[in-house]
Amino acid sequence: MTAAETATTVLRAARWLDVAAGEVRSPAVVVVEGNRITDVNPEAPPPDSATVIDLGDVTLLPGLMDMELNLLIGGPGNPDGLPTPMHGVQDDPAYRTLRGAVNARTTLDAGFTTVRNLGLMVKTGGYLLDVALQRAIDQGWHQGPRIHPAGHAVTPYGGHLDPTVFQRLAPGIMPLSVAEGIANGVPDVTACVRYQIRHGAKLIKVSASGGVMSHSTSPGAQQYSDAEFAAIADEAHRAGVKVAAHAVGDSAIQACIRAGIDCIEHGFLASDETIQMMVDHGTFLVSTTYLTDAMAIDRIAPELRKKANEVFPRAKAMLPKAIAAGVRIACGTDAPAIPHGENAKELCALVERGMTPMQALRAATLTSAELVDVADELGQLAPGFLADVIAVPGDPSVDIAATLDVSFVMKDGTIYKNTVR
Repeated sequence: MTAAETATTVLRAARWLDVAAGEVRSPAVVVVEGNRITDVNPEAPPPDSATVIDLGDVTLLPGLMDMELNLLIGGPGNPDGLPTPMHGVQDDPAYRTLRGAVNARTTLDAGFTTVRNLGLMVKTGGYLLDVALQRAIDQGWHQGPRIHPAGHAVTPYGGHLDPTVFQRLAPGIMPLSVAEGIANGVPDVTACVRYQIRHGAKLIKVSASGGVMSHSTSPGAQQYSDAEFAAIADEAHRAGVKVAAHAVGDSAIQACIRAGIDCIEHGFLASDETIQMMVDHGTFLVSTTYLTDAMAIDRIAPELRKKANEVFPRAKAMLPKAIAAGVRIACGTDAPAIPHGENAKELCALVERGMTPMQALRAATLTSAELVDVADELGQLAPGFLADVIAVPGDPSVDIAATLDVSFVMKDGTIYKNTVR
């Protein structure tokens, strides 16, 4: 083992968040050896060889997690963080990947050390750019969060996330195949899932209903048949990966739950009956609720703005019901629907919709870790867990807005940010 793999670092602070117990405790002494936490508030003093970092009057938290974003669009050069209307045909794969690298560092600096990158909507020649970005970060070539990539979202002709619909292209202008997520019928969706997994996707995203930001279908329209949903879930689960569904409409959400799809993204139009189905089946919900307050809808086409004005108030009314019912809600922003780096505003919005600050913190730690099957390694400050540690001022269990001011970021035992004086 190298010296870096065995080096001991001791983080001292005024407080630390015990997520499992739901308490903020004082003081905080977190011992890190290599890339793992070995002790919290040990009785014995640290060894003389340890590097001690005193962060002062801050609270230490586990690294936060964003379960719905796309690092490869938005960000640098885009007003308000949103991609340009023609990005799908104007940005080549190399340019898009470089943009993703910048957004990845911005996200890490915001204290989000683990993310799910959920699906491209562009022509890339079948290349899974989020997989490439994940590999570069994992190999230490670039600084960014731990990425769980989905490759290309699985969508039918004319469905939400079909790039030709987003860019309103004429027939034949941009031919697409299962390599880029376009799939119709059970054989195609099966092949599409296999393609993504073959080339490194760690989960599958399916476009299950229409969306606010697409021109083809109404947000509530179910886009795949029950048989197609079942084929997608079966193929993914046999390969050991989960499925996330962009599902706004109520019937589409129910169809996804019946098919055994693991996670609903958005869920804006879910009825009371559907909310109870999510509870009964243990289906996760990534509600992306902050975008309903902050998305720059003044910049989108009038017909899309009309849909947003109809759907967003219903989404805001749905989420408090889901919280009260006990749905397993994980944190996700749908960035760049909100700008990259402002991810913690989702936690503030969750509290506004009815969560306690501690519930919102759990949504971005414990629940998100369960969603990506890393609850035994991430989401807590505890011995044996990977050393993803961030620091914020004050007490975030009292004032969730403290998560907007991250002064220290450690991921895998490496310090990437320290602005504490």
